[in-house]
Amino acid sequence: MIRNIIFDWSGTLVDDLPGVWKATNNVLEKAGTKTLTLDEFRFEFELPFTKFYDRFIPHVPLSQLEKWFHGYFEKVSDDVIALPNTIEFLRFCKQKEIRCFILSTIKPEYFFSQAKRTKMEFFFEKTYLGIWDKREKILEILTDNNLSQDETIYIGDMQHDVDTAHHGGIYSCALLTGYNTFNQLKKSNPTIIIEDLSELQKILENNQMNLTVNYSKKTPIATVGALIYNSKNEVLMIKTDKWSGKWGIPGGKIEYGEASESALKREIAEETNLTISNIKFILSQDSIESDEFFKPAHFILLNYTCTTNEESNIELNEEAQEYCWSKEQEALQLELNQPTRVLLETILSQKAISTHE
Repeated sequence: MIRNIIFDWSGTLVDDLPGVWKATNNVLEKAGTKTLTLDEFRFEFELPFTKFYDRFIPHVPLSQLEKWFHGYFEKVSDDVIALPNTIEFLRFCKQKEIRCFILSTIKPEYFFSQAKRTKMEFFFEKTYLGIWDKREKILEILTDNNLSQDETIYIGDMQHDVDTAHHGGIYSCALLTGYNTFNQLKKSNPTIIIEDLSELQKILENNQMNLTVNYSKKTPIATVGALIYNSKNEVLMIKTDKWSGKWGIPGGKIEYGEASESALKREIAEETNLTISNIKFILSQDSIESDEFFKPAHFILLNYTCTTNEESNIELNEEAQEYCWSKEQEALQLELNQPTRVLLETILSQKAISTHE
């Protein structure tokens, strides 16, 4: 039973990734080194962050790097917001009398400012801040607070967080809300990988506050998704961490009592801000515990095509990290998840047959 939770802060409870990325690029630029795209930064960044600097700019003293970084980050620190479902999960912890702690690399002044702005300052029993290597602190935290290893979980968004949990002999929960991708987190072998904290809350509620998930009792999940065409006959591709960072199509679960086409319109509006029309059913697929998906799941995928006249109005929600419009043949050259590749190849095959007829 989980009675104690140790949280990372950045990328776990608050979204500071854009600010840290820009501040790091400021450091690289001042050091005369090539800056990184956001995807490159997420792939390359690691903790302890001294290892990152040693790989990219070992010739610059750490004191100078810190001065450049904080000179920029302090200007954007107040732009940091709470990640989705964070406050609700902390309230759940308080209701269940779970002891909550913070173990983070963040400087104390940033933490207290951000915690106050996001209304999270009163949820934590103790905070351990400015810790460069969390592995060196975890055993001390467990001992000083009399935390049982089999009742404690460390929640974070980076491989270093999972490694810290392993070092402390406690459970680890890896979140897809921050710095590291699914593939990176999976390599560290966490106890569980989740999309956000609402998923962890459901797991704890449904399993008497234990982390055990009995997937054999679950039923297949019906979903809808569509290949969307714009006025240039290009298709919309989106990249998501939960599908191993591969490209796919927007869509989601059908709610009880909801018609499939209604679900498709709702999910696409939620994920992309697009209004669609000319909906056509193409095929259904099974996705049974795919290695590409971030957790064991059985989906029944109802795949459609549709059109939109609003290609310039795309606004991705937190589920996707990137999008692009491309011609069908060009889309096939992307690193697609398998269901999307099957859908696209089916559509092209149907077009080829129609042409020959």
